[in-house]
Amino acid sequence: MGKYRLYVDESGDHRYGRREVVVSKLSFKEKVIEIPFDEYANLEDDRKRYLCLTGCIIESAYYEQTFSPEMEKLKKRHFSYDPDDPLIFHREDIVNKRGPFYRLRDKEKETAFNADLLEFLGAMDYRIINVVIDKKKHVENYGKEAYHPYHYCLTAMLERYCGLLSVRRVRGDVLAESRGGKEDERLKEAYRQTWNGGSDWHKKTHFQNVLTSKEIKLKKKEHNIAGLQLADLLSHPLKMQSLEKRGLIPLQKDFGSVIAIVVDCKFNRRLLTGQADGYGRVFL
Repeated sequence: MGKYRLYVDESGDHRYGRREVVVSKLSFKEKVIEIPFDEYANLEDDRKRYLCLTGCIIESAYYEQTFSPEMEKLKKRHFSYDPDDPLIFHREDIVNKRGPFYRLRDKEKETAFNADLLEFLGAMDYRIINVVIDKKKHVENYGKEAYHPYHYCLTAMLERYCGLLSVRRVRGDVLAESRGGKEDERLKEAYRQTWNGGSDWHKKTHFQNVLTSKEIKLKKKEHNIAGLQLADLLSHPLKMQSLEKRGLIPLQKDFGSVIAIVVDCKFNRRLLTGQADGYGRVFL
């Protein structure tokens, strides 16, 4: 039996509420006030309204022998490489050409890197489960009973991931990017609840029969986890593609839209029909 791992990263704001900074007239010190989640005026902003979770499923032996080494080769080909201070692919830094990605300010170097990145994304063997939630609609429908958006997306992703593992008769675990502190603890608890109690659609055995651990694994960006970097590179483009397909945003004409086209064949799909909607593409 092969072993698989689901690498998870996000795009968008995972909160319902917002923070405001108020300056005290007496002390002139900043005081942070958390606005209740059901006061969601900020969710009118599309940049905060939609949260996307992207999961990339990779077989463990292939990951160690091929996927991770090939990503490191891609880095060495285009950027300065120090094994003691590894380069981390982070979409925002790449797009804004910050830090070690300043080389991409040279148009020829950017064109060459983009071509090699697309070839890498198309050639590697992995499967994608992409979950997008409309937080505004969700909180309008359920009010204070609304699930935490990140946890809701994670549960929907786990349902499909475990379904894939069951069909393939294999087992796997889950690794997500650490967000630190209380958020990590809440994420761990959400995973445990699914493991121990199942979901609205599946009994706990659906998860326990194929997941190798009752705990979710968490790592930070600086740990240079290739699978998390893949999820980071894909999450924003796939979120925009999902919104575009539903007519929620205008047609995108950027490099992210090209990435979304290249990885379209990687989505988790229904075995008999090849259907991606509801299996690899999920909109809540």
